[in-house]
Amino acid sequence: MNRIMDTNHQSTQVRKPPDSHALLHEMIRSFTTLARTLNLSHAVKELGSTRQTLRRHIALLEESKGVELFTVKDRQYHLTDAGKRALPEAEEVLARGDAWLSGQSDVINGLQYLRHVEPDGWCHFQQQKPISEVFTSTGTILEEIMCAWTQAGGELEHEAFQAVRPYCTVSRRHEGNWLFTEVGDHSSFVTWFGWKVARSSIGSALAQMPGGDGFGRLVNYAYEEIEATRSVRLDHVFTLLPKGDEGIMTPISYERMLLGARYPDDSFAMITVVRRTYDVHINGVTHEMLRQMPEDMVM
Repeated sequence: MNRIMDTNHQSTQVRKPPDSHALLHEMIRSFTTLARTLNLSHAVKELGSTRQTLRRHIALLEESKGVELFTVKDRQYHLTDAGKRALPEAEEVLARGDAWLSGQSDVINGLQYLRHVEPDGWCHFQQQKPISEVFTSTGTILEEIMCAWTQAGGELEHEAFQAVRPYCTVSRRHEGNWLFTEVGDHSSFVTWFGWKVARSSIGSALAQMPGGDGFGRLVNYAYEEIEATRSVRLDHVFTLLPKGDEGIMTPISYERMLLGARYPDDSFAMITVVRRTYDVHINGVTHEMLRQMPEDMVM
């Protein structure tokens, strides 16, 4: 009888995961902590665990995945290539699991939804929207920029993109961070933070928001998605950001469109377009919350 897969071939065998999902969660946490510290003593202290338990977790993970995640030389841990490939997904699994359990993460109509509220009142609500809502937005700037991006074939320097370029910010990934390479004079970034902050931001990384590393990873997933797919994404956001030279935390609501583009050397460029508006629809965000944004900040 013909077989689609040879079940006797070692490379195609499906390895059995740990029986307990709770154990799997702790194993992944052990892996990500050791990968970050690369020091057994530091990892054990941070986890509140023991050397024996941590080593067992790593051994079980390596057995389940069928790869070596670490090498040890002169008592110093080093990630293998397989370990480096596994780390981002492991961190995302932890972040998604923690956020799901705490109610910070959900899926609405198949699209990402995030919420986080700090004890001091800071909050971040973000709901991904269908791309078709670009064309039903109460403003025209998102549609105009998307059309220009299409005509330019994603080329940042293309003639078709130059008329809308001042309304955008552009960034590139460097050593795990997104660094501003360009802040358009008419962009929301300039009109919210002020010219001084905007000009000083060139070469700086996108600010890390409150909410912890796990929530930050979920928020950054949108950027990683666009970098991988070279496509377009639309989100509605309500949060608090420092405003103007004084840096006073102020409620802000906006549509945000991310577009994958290319620099002249064909490297990846992230285009971000933000339109501040009350016309956003986010689960858990009321009309009264939206109206806290100063009316003169509506674009």
